[in-house]
Order: sequence, then structure tokens, then C-alpha cells
Amino acid sequence: MMVRKMPLLPKRVPIRTCIACRTSSSKRAFRRIVRTESGVFPDESGKRNGRGAYLCLQAECWRKALQKPQIIEQALHTALTAEDLARLQAYADALPPDLKADLA
Repeated sequence: MMVRKMPLLPKRVPIRTCIACRTSSSKRAFRRIVRTESGVFPDESGKRNGRGAYLCLQAECWRKALQKPQIIEQALHTALTAEDLARLQAYADALPPDLKADLA
């Protein structure tokens, strides 16, 4: 009896949407923030347990989300504490400036 081999399907690329600018792209183009029992944290690995949301790596998206915390609160279904906002702001300050700003 002959066994028929199935053709290989292309690998699926996970698509995510930025909560600030609403652009969609591959998961690697975003940084995840995650709500855990101990607070809201940036998630470098993208694998931390908890409810997550995604922001572009552009400083403008982080600035927009931190100026209007309700964007993050709605996505993570939680209220942000001052400590959470300070932690996210410190992370955003460490991001490189936008590439768009360098081109202008």
C-alpha cells in the first residue's frame, strides 16, 4: 500500500494590532504589555502569563497610550495604578526614537 504525502503548508505568521495606532502587522513588530496579578508589565519575551495587549515599537504609539491610559485599561480590562504607569513610562523612555522623526 502506498502512502500519499501531504504537501507542506506555509508556516502561519501571527498577526497583532497596536492598541494605539490600530495598525496590524506580524507579532515581531510589536512589544507586548501584560496584566498579571502583581500589575502591568512590558513583556519582552511575549510569553508571560496574563492578559496581553500590543504596542508598536515606535515611541509615538507609547506616548499616545501613556497620555490616554484608558487605551491600555480598556485593552487589559483593568485600572492602571500610578506604579504601573511609571513602569510603562520608564520602558517607553528607553525605546529608540521614531524612524519617521529621523526622516523628516
